[in-house]
Amino acid sequence: MKNLFSKAVLMLWISVSLKAQKTNCAAELSMQNQGLQEVTEQAPGVLVELKYATTDNFMKKNVYGCLTHAYLQKQTLEMLKKAQQNLEKEHPGYHLLIYDAARPLSKQWELWNTLTEYSPEKRRTYVADPKEHSIHNYGSAIDLTVADEKGKPLEMGTKYDFFGEMAYPKEEARLLKAGKLSQKALDNRLILRKAMKSAGFMPIEYEWWHFNAFSRKVAKEKFSVIP
Repeated sequence: MKNLFSKAVLMLWISVSLKAQKTNCAAELSMQNQGLQEVTEQAPGVLVELKYATTDNFMKKNVYGCLTHAYLQKQTLEMLKKAQQNLEKEHPGYHLLIYDAARPLSKQWELWNTLTEYSPEKRRTYVADPKEHSIHNYGSAIDLTVADEKGKPLEMGTKYDFFGEMAYPKEEARLLKAGKLSQKALDNRLILRKAMKSAGFMPIEYEWWHFNAFSRKVAKEKFSVIP
């Protein structure tokens, strides 16, 4: 009995320690305090690789620091869970793979201030103006792709954060006809788009990886910006 009790105490301590590790990051703690939820705890099958927590992004540096977990508003997360379920029904073993989710406004400014080679008008094509806020800043937008049974991202025609027409969904028909975008890459984009739209997400014209749960107007009405 004593050994069982000691084991139970040990397991409880490990559990508390792991939770403490997750809340040790000020940015993550701030999001938790605002009611946002960590994705992988709630959405089985969804994978996460926050690109801005690595050097594999257009800034070529770790922007997020200790922010390595993906967070979303509860309603957005419920939609994501539905999208993963719908994806699995049609493509057993496939996973949604998140590259970015809730983004603090302070980090939005870093992204914006890096793209100085573009005019503010052109810059808005790729990064939302921090003065207007991104839907990411409200925990209601997701950047993601589809990964296969082994967790390998499917071919989508460009990398994440590619700035140019090859990443534009609105140009896909023309790019396919011109032989610039392969049919396989387009088919994979459509797999992603179908899963996300089936759960209520909205794609945008300039990034195949970006989906909004709400319009910016609705997000501002429903949620507070993440500082």
